Amino acid sequence: MSDKYNIDSHKMMFHPIRVAQWLQSKDDWSMQKSVYPIYVEITPIGSCNHRCTFCSVDYIGYKSIKQDEKILEERIREMAKLGVKSIMFAGEGEPTLYKPLPHILNVCSEVGIDTSLTTNAVPFNEKNTENFVKNCSWIKISINAGDRETYAKIHTTKESDFDKVVANLTLAAKIKKEKNYSCTVGSQMLLLPENKHTAVKLAKTMRDAGVDYLVIKPYTQSLYGKSRVYEGLTYENMMDLEKELKKIETDDFKVIFRANTMKKLEEEKQPYSKCYSTPYFWAYIMGDGSVYGCSAYLQNDKFNYGNINTQTFQEIWEGEKRKQGVSFIKDELDISMCRRNCRMDEVNRYLWNLKQPNEHVNFI
Repeated sequence: MSDKYNIDSHKMMFHPIRVAQWLQSKDDWSMQKSVYPIYVEITPIGSCNHRCTFCSVDYIGYKSIKQDEKILEERIREMAKLGVKSIMFAGEGEPTLYKPLPHILNVCSEVGIDTSLTTNAVPFNEKNTENFVKNCSWIKISINAGDRETYAKIHTTKESDFDKVVANLTLAAKIKKEKNYSCTVGSQMLLLPENKHTAVKLAKTMRDAGVDYLVIKPYTQSLYGKSRVYEGLTYENMMDLEKELKKIETDDFKVIFRANTMKKLEEEKQPYSKCYSTPYFWAYIMGDGSVYGCSAYLQNDKFNYGNINTQTFQEIWEGEKRKQGVSFIKDELDISMCRRNCRMDEVNRYLWNLKQPNEHVNFI
């Protein structure tokens, strides 16, 4: 099974208690307010060493802002007690540029929060890589081409960064194997017309580096992104690539070609009309500490519920702004205007079916 981690699907079926809590809350705020996120994305730092051509958060401006280490630690300890189960460190900038990240990952492990890291991996070194692999459930490296020249053009960086990333991936895989860590070391390429020809070469490079998988994913247009170069991109003429890539798989290396997500770009209409995942099952914390209900609407005040620098996470999540957000998403949000194939699309399809069951669901 190539996609054993459900990367091209969802994992909500593994959280029946939280889903039942949400179902039972209905429109009662006194119950809704305590439905805490299962998953939180955190931007530890706004700076980034690359300027990828497809960047969905370029409109934010890669600001040199970072989380207060002490406050972030306090909020993470609090979130663990409130029921948050996982945190992905990624966001508007390159997370591994945040020097306190190793300590923060240690804190997450201490309080029982699963962590992951989405990164370009250029700032990896022997010391921090050991910490990342030891603490993270998974690490996913964004490497968006299979050769130096194409990589440099897409990442808007120097060609030598490609060699550095491959070496750092190899090191991470080596540390994992030698220390018998459970971390899944993965890689990811956003499939674009200009890198399609390098996908097979990248898969071979990743296999030889010892990583666990390569994800090939589609582009979706950001709502506010400055770049419109790839707007309207579809994948009808790229689907045959999956067969070529599957030939490279081994028992220890898989290629997760996100065909399901690519095909959904052709849908005329989504099979649901309400976003049920927001603002319940996940949250996003920007580099300035602002807590959002959806990462597609960063800097939109309708989705901004407070700031961890001035409020506890509980005060934010059970506060008036989130209450207003719940009402806005329920009564006013037109999801036809949302980002296609958003992070919670598969979750929303699942939750929609739970809320809108067919007539014979009791005949199990």
